[in-house]
Amino acid sequence: MALNNSQYETIMREYEDRQTRNRHLVEQRTKEVYQKVEGYRALSESIAAISVSQGKKLLEGNEHALEELRESIRNLTSMKEQLLVSAGYPSDYLEPVYDCPDCHDTGYIEGAKCHCFKQTIIDLLYEQSGIRNMIEKENFSVLTYDYYQGEDLERFKSAVQTGKTFIKNFDSDYQNLFFYGTVGTGKSFLSGCIARELIESGHSVIYFSSAGLFETLSRNMFDYKNKDDILSFHEDLNSCDLLIIDDLGTEYTSNVTASVFFSLLNQRHLGKKSTIISTNLSLEDLRNRYSDRIFSRITNQYTICKFTGPDIRMYKKRLQNRK
Repeated sequence: MALNNSQYETIMREYEDRQTRNRHLVEQRTKEVYQKVEGYRALSESIAAISVSQGKKLLEGNEHALEELRESIRNLTSMKEQLLVSAGYPSDYLEPVYDCPDCHDTGYIEGAKCHCFKQTIIDLLYEQSGIRNMIEKENFSVLTYDYYQGEDLERFKSAVQTGKTFIKNFDSDYQNLFFYGTVGTGKSFLSGCIARELIESGHSVIYFSSAGLFETLSRNMFDYKNKDDILSFHEDLNSCDLLIIDDLGTEYTSNVTASVFFSLLNQRHLGKKSTIISTNLSLEDLRNRYSDRIFSRITNQYTICKFTGPDIRMYKKRLQNRK
């Protein structure tokens, strides 16, 4: 995934914070050792003095100066380690400290992103998605078909397969998904499964309940003091790899917010950025509630999956109450 400037800067600031924190830790340890381990500071100062002395000899043409310096440093370093161990400290107590010893907290190894940098990207994407807690519990590893029968089961299996194909072809085939049907039949669950897989592969995902999205869009229309934050918010909505809008139809809508909503869908379509929308509305209700152009955009540019069956959330609650 190509990070935007804001995301990259956020990660690099985190690496700078790690470096600063660990540098301060070594400085504090050094101060502690100087105070508590007699003779240690003198040995450290001796290494500095010998380095200067041997450096002068090297410049004067002494061919043995460099090897003599190395031997002296080895001996003094060994003495320092012995002092540390005798005082009850680990021999490497004053060595540089790194969260990641592989890249030394730079995020890169020979110009390539370190494994810690890739994990930091994923962690950032989880935080920005707004669904970390949800998809820790709701993902493909706990998916089951046990709550469905007959036609309901076939529809859910078809939707799951559509979701897996969506993930598999995400980088090569621009698609949008529209999940609709009765309450509690797995629409949000499947959206979360897809979100987790894409985040784990390094794609940016933003999740919004429909009510939360429309409320934020409405508030931003009249906020003239935070233009930069609003522009950044809209940039994220328009450019994230996947936008999930959950429970469409639960929000308060007006002609103005509906227009902004259409603009969002349109911008994402123009940028070939995928969107998943879930709703409890029927297709007829969708047409009646929203403008014809929104209905047309969804029905023509989204793969539509219908969910039917029992309310799984209510079913689970009844089972818990029986225990």
